[in-house]
Amino acid sequence: MATETERKFIVKGEFRHLAVREIKIIQAYLLLDREKTMRIRIADDKAFLTIKTRARANTISRNEWEFQIPLKDAEEMMKICIPGRIFKTRYIIPSGKHKIEVDVFHEKNEGLVIAEIELASDDEEYFKPDWLGEEVTGQPQYYNANLIK
Repeated sequence: MATETERKFIVKGEFRHLAVREIKIIQAYLLLDREKTMRIRIADDKAFLTIKTRARANTISRNEWEFQIPLKDAEEMMKICIPGRIFKTRYIIPSGKHKIEVDVFHEKNEGLVIAEIELASDDEEYFKPDWLGEEVTGQPQYYNANLIK
């Protein structure tokens, strides 16, 4: 079983000059409920099917399984997804032994900029650059699954 442990932040400053990679992302959901989500993501020329559970009690960690799938299959599967899409540009920024993924949202979520840093455990230490603002980890309104609505 794979586990995802991440912290989310509102971005309050400029970061693009630090990016080592930029990825165009479109994602849609096959399933959304209180306990789990199933997502299709096209990231540049690759596609993924991802299943996530809600965070475990008293933690920021949750189960996550991600599988690369053929791009053509993802395009077909998006046709049967729940209405709505998320469009964003992801910037990858090295930060100490971690990487920060900054998502700049487009279309319905234009203006929203969220950073995520994946950790090995809830209490792992990490460097927080000045351009990261308020932590919004665990706040449902910032989950991608809710941004689709």
